[in-house]
Amino acid sequence: MSFNNLDTLYRQVIMDHYKNPRNKGILEEDGSLTINMNNPTCGDRIQLTMKVEDGKVSDAKFEGEGCSISMSSASMMTQAIKGRTVEDAIKLSKIFSDMMLGKEYDEEDLDLGDIEALQGVAKFPARIKCATLAWKAMEKGLNEDSQ
Repeated sequence: MSFNNLDTLYRQVIMDHYKNPRNKGILEEDGSLTINMNNPTCGDRIQLTMKVEDGKVSDAKFEGEGCSISMSSASMMTQAIKGRTVEDAIKLSKIFSDMMLGKEYDEEDLDLGDIEALQGVAKFPARIKCATLAWKAMEKGLNEDSQ
């Protein structure tokens, strides 16, 4: 597949998650974690709610507003972490962070799925914070929960 076709495909995946977000909403269950974060630079904001049971992220939802990058990244992230162990969710976040910084990452370690569509964001340093907002919220919530 040519680079232009791949770029177009990635844009389509990002826009699909933006227009049809997965896991949009708030978990109202007792014991769910709630993390609020924002990016004051561009105004993106997110409220992430997660349910952790037996060391696994059993559910995750988000609410918020922002650009297509931040909202599609939140959609992809919630899809990717549901059913994973806390350890794997944090590991996936580190891989995502490395991808955003243009660093080498081990694709074999964990399947990134739609998340790979965001790798082009690394070319636009001002947009990296948009893409990582939901991921930072997830890490913060899981790290605080484990203490």
